[in-house]
Amino acid sequence: MPSTSTRGASADVMISIQHLSKSFGATTVLRDVNIDVKRGEVVVVLGPSGSGKSTMLRCINLLETPTGGHIFIEGNEITAKRTDVNKLREKVGMVFQQFNLFPHLTAKKNVELAQIKVLKRSKEEAARIAREQLERVGMADRADFYPAQLSGGQQQRVAIARALAMDPHVMLFDEATSALDPELVRDVLDVMRALAAGGMTMVVVTHEMNFAREVADRVIFMEGGVIVEEGTPDEVFNNPKSARTRDFLGHITEH
Repeated sequence: MPSTSTRGASADVMISIQHLSKSFGATTVLRDVNIDVKRGEVVVVLGPSGSGKSTMLRCINLLETPTGGHIFIEGNEITAKRTDVNKLREKVGMVFQQFNLFPHLTAKKNVELAQIKVLKRSKEEAARIAREQLERVGMADRADFYPAQLSGGQQQRVAIARALAMDPHVMLFDEATSALDPELVRDVLDVMRALAAGGMTMVVVTHEMNFAREVADRVIFMEGGVIVEEGTPDEVFNNPKSARTRDFLGHITEH
């Protein structure tokens, strides 16, 4: 298979995943996954545990190395051997279930650090951008607090600010609210809603069904490492074609 394609290079496509597969030893986690994410689009990925959702997300910036297939970011193939992976990764912000903040640094210093180390910004510029992004996520008044002094939801908002400070072209969210107490989920989802409203390209793995209904341009349902169904929120939630999708959504609704 060639390492370039017209799909991967299309001007309105931010991410193009083509024939992606991933195995861990004898266990196949992803099987021939094909997804295009357009610029400014919000794609929400649903599915049961073990369906391959998070692995797919981690393959997009090569936190996991695909077993096969190709991934393009803005027309550049991140899976090509001679690609400057670190350069392409700078375009992709990622927020995990765990916050991964440095405990010995304040919120502001956590947001500054990668700007200085990776983007080579001056300390003054990094500090200015850190203040702007903390304000953007509603955490300006906690800039000098350490992670241990913040709630889980506040820590996650700092983690989002840290990702945004790197000027990403796309944001990946891997179960960003699943480690939070229910009353803390809303603030994080509100930040994500604001990002979507501002035109940020987003791929979101989540179990937050209301968020998917309200914010997604497209919903993808995965199981067993394959895409079972995709469509608009209205199509997937109100008129799913697959019996497995109906069963999954019915089970989620019951709980």
